[in-house]
Amino acid sequence: MNQHVRVLIVGIGFSGIALGRALKEARFSDFLILERASEAGGVWQSNTYPGCRCDVPSHLYSFSYAPNPDWSSTYSPQPEIQSYLGRCLDRFGLRPHLRTGVEVQEARWDETGQLWHVTTSVGTWTAQVLASAMGPLTEPKLPDVPGIDRFRGKIMHSARWDHTHDLTGERVASIGTGASAIQYVPEIADRTGQLYVFQRSAPWITPHDMRTITEAERERFRDRPLRQRAERAKAYLGKEVLVLGFAKHPRLMRVIEHVARQHLERQVRDPSLRRSLTPDFTLGCKRVVPSNAWYPALQKPNVELVPRALSEVREHSVIDTDGVEREVDTIVFGTGFHVTDIPFADTVHGADGESLSSTWKGSPRAYLGVSVPGFPNFFMFLGPNSGLGHSSMVYMIEAQAEHVKNAIRALDVSGSTSIEVDRRAHDAYNADLDRRLAKSVWELGGCRTFYHDANGRNATIYPDWTFRFRRRAVRWKPDAYRLTTGPRTTHQKRANPADAS
Repeated sequence: MNQHVRVLIVGIGFSGIALGRALKEARFSDFLILERASEAGGVWQSNTYPGCRCDVPSHLYSFSYAPNPDWSSTYSPQPEIQSYLGRCLDRFGLRPHLRTGVEVQEARWDETGQLWHVTTSVGTWTAQVLASAMGPLTEPKLPDVPGIDRFRGKIMHSARWDHTHDLTGERVASIGTGASAIQYVPEIADRTGQLYVFQRSAPWITPHDMRTITEAERERFRDRPLRQRAERAKAYLGKEVLVLGFAKHPRLMRVIEHVARQHLERQVRDPSLRRSLTPDFTLGCKRVVPSNAWYPALQKPNVELVPRALSEVREHSVIDTDGVEREVDTIVFGTGFHVTDIPFADTVHGADGESLSSTWKGSPRAYLGVSVPGFPNFFMFLGPNSGLGHSSMVYMIEAQAEHVKNAIRALDVSGSTSIEVDRRAHDAYNADLDRRLAKSVWELGGCRTFYHDANGRNATIYPDWTFRFRRRAVRWKPDAYRLTTGPRTTHQKRANPADAS
């Protein structure tokens, strides 16, 4: 059965909720949200590993228009964030628009009909506008290591944690030392019989200022919302100033690097272990993670740091790059996600029939991380170069939601059937990003990270002030888009800036 809807949104995490709320606010009701999981939450629905919490301050990692006075901690744990998103879903009246348990399998643009044809696990839809709100932290990534398929024990990724599996007394190999591992390793260390932590490269760890928010504070936030807004503003400014070191003058990162080195020296007395835990790149080049529990966990008697990569998996053991074999019962992969090689890009086919991934040829690019030439009426959230190394992604999501809302409004008021980003605007925007990235710590810091795509370009990070991104995204610029009535061979129109304001 084929069903039609004006706007089809894929995903119901922060991005899907933000766009749904923006559309409702604009009195646009003909939209549907498809979610493959059984409930809302996005990355906070799939990541439930022990110790999972946000490393951005709670008051900043939430919608500006939906403050939560009841956070239990200055850095929110996963269950509270997911619960918060569920309440937002109800608050903004989005549940009637939501269909869960529906996985999008393919989306193709029909130039003749000026519609998207979307195939899902439960049927097909047509839509005038398609919006991907899936985000970059969706699909778990396993390393390309021989033998994984023949392991006889338990394998799980941090984003697909099996809570029914008991690690008590087991020999466990944890692969990776990114943000997830740095949270779950201290949580599981005491339960395991032996825990091997495989570290390909040492991360920079900074002291964590996390604390419990008292009931008295929560009461004040409830009674005086302006006080909570002030806390949010303080957190935003504290994070935003880091742009000076990350993107403008990388040498300034030495100040924070000194703090991180002192943190390491205070918590790790063994000189040999300390050397293994000292990064060989400038702080900020890779994601900086706060933790007061990581270094102590690595010094527990049943924990061994393996400062080498995993090279092979056998039926009952793992092998490091030095050829040392260790018998294990469970392997936990804290190896991140498909960030620049987004699997969803394989399923979306534009005006010429090519998939998004084929169009990108290994280097994703988009205008404001939202729009791609050749893909009319298609928008994405947290697309190429809209990620942050210092602040809250929710801030970027809110800006992108306003941008997409304005694009849909321009489509409506002009009477056009399709809207597509102008190639010149797209290319100029990305050329400017590349110039800014070239001067940043992500390029000059001496490391290679998941921020970089298959061709070596940083396709993840936005290298500038976030308020500048927000201003550019929210202020509708009609010259950046081409509005068309009928197939491309017909007359093309531009939006009136007054119409979309």
